[in-house]
Amino acid sequence: MRAFGSAVHPPAVSTRRLSRGPNKRQYGDWVHAPPLAEAPDGIETGRPRAPPANRVLLSLQRVSVVYGRQEAGLNPRGRAWLVSTALVTCLWGAACRARPGPSVLSVAAAADLRFALDELASEFRGAHRDVDLRIAYGSSGDFFAQIQNQAPFDLFLSADIEYPRRLLRERIGVPDSLFVYAVGRIAVWVPSASMLDPATALESPALRHISIANPQHAPYGRAAEAALRSLGLYDRVGNKLVFGENVSQALEFIQSGAAETGIVALSLVLAPPVRGQGRYWEVPLAAYPKMEQGGVILKDTPAARQFRSWMLSPAGARVLQEYGFSLPG
Repeated sequence: MRAFGSAVHPPAVSTRRLSRGPNKRQYGDWVHAPPLAEAPDGIETGRPRAPPANRVLLSLQRVSVVYGRQEAGLNPRGRAWLVSTALVTCLWGAACRARPGPSVLSVAAAADLRFALDELASEFRGAHRDVDLRIAYGSSGDFFAQIQNQAPFDLFLSADIEYPRRLLRERIGVPDSLFVYAVGRIAVWVPSASMLDPATALESPALRHISIANPQHAPYGRAAEAALRSLGLYDRVGNKLVFGENVSQALEFIQSGAAETGIVALSLVLAPPVRGQGRYWEVPLAAYPKMEQGGVILKDTPAARQFRSWMLSPAGARVLQEYGFSLPG
């Protein structure tokens, strides 16, 4: 019996080679192959990439190298599995690389277009599945400043055509791509639960807050301010004004109760998600300057041209009219 703490010696391992022919091996024998980094000339890492048409052939050469080094340690079934798996992988990878992806179209759009443009964009995507359309909504003035600082947009849809015109004067955008797509309109809006009449809400002494977009950078805010002055109300309600960053946020202030009423884009209050939430009174067109809304292509791509044409098409005009926009002209 071995005493506790005594050394343990592993059993001796026989080094006798099995008696079989020089070219015979048994399944499970160790096969020492050189590292795979030792690839033949022409396919090692660091050489220039081959054209796509030749990559499958090079991949098959790599398979043959690996196969030649590893086949000795596999049974016939294993060798067949190795080759078939490698072939499928190579061919599938080449097919994926050869398939072009959709072209990305990045659009900066005025906030008043949120619902109308979402519907128009849905129809466009259905007809142009090769275009990945991405839309950001916000204040036209903010987008104008971002584009001046090289924001990566392909198309700019402004609530005031003067912003695209200024960009072109600064040699930003495609010269022949300026277009007018609609004329905007404004309305006074109150929630359904309010006792106020939207036609007279701005004159109510009970008002504490009136929401409009910020006139400094939002065209709908400037239109609302002009309407208040034209209607002779600005001096009475000027201190009650609260400003949203854009016209969409101005509407949210009323919806949340932060303001009792406000002057917002007609296109927003006519949208299905908002239509049943309140009542509106359209401000007469004569009470504020005409709101020509226009756009400009910033990067001349086929996708940008296609979307511009789609907006100006009869289908695009129909959607814009459904949301309260007037057509130019």
